[in-house]
Amino acid sequence: MIEKKLYTLLVYSENIAGILNQITAVFTRRQLNIESLNVSASSIKDVHKYTITAWSNEDQIEKITRQIEKKIDVIKANYYTDDQLFIHEVALFKISTSVLMENPEISRSIRRHNARMMEVNSIYSTVHLTGMTEDITSLFGILSGFNCLLQYTRSGRIAVTRSVEEPISDYLDEQNRKENGTAD
Repeated sequence: MIEKKLYTLLVYSENIAGILNQITAVFTRRQLNIESLNVSASSIKDVHKYTITAWSNEDQIEKITRQIEKKIDVIKANYYTDDQLFIHEVALFKISTSVLMENPEISRSIRRHNARMMEVNSIYSTVHLTGMTEDITSLFGILSGFNCLLQYTRSGRIAVTRSVEEPISDYLDEQNRKENGTAD
């Protein structure tokens, strides 16, 4: 059996309606589930960045990346392993204040995870944690075990490469040289 790893795709496109549907359709056609998805503006004006994670083998993720890059409104797409990126997620936990007050171990667990209390009222308390997926799922497991969790959500992965520039910077520079007739 081919080993699957968690890959992160960084896809850059113009901000055009329908591109997200085109990108996710590539995964659907290949019957590959998207683990997380985050869309935001990039550091380049009018360019949006899609951060997509999926469990796959390298051959399949390479094919998916090429198919996504062929989409007319996609500027650039690359896939990465975790060691090539700086990664974070954000989580919010709403917990029962009465259970929190009855059990000091809940507060200790929150502090051990470097989470912070955002709000405390007589009914619920809100906890904010920024970190790696493992940190977030660890605190989730602990709070679930204390039976105090009322609500929980976490963002998709956000990531930047370990390189100095956005991965599309070289590509955009090359396109500008071609348009201006100064290609090497």
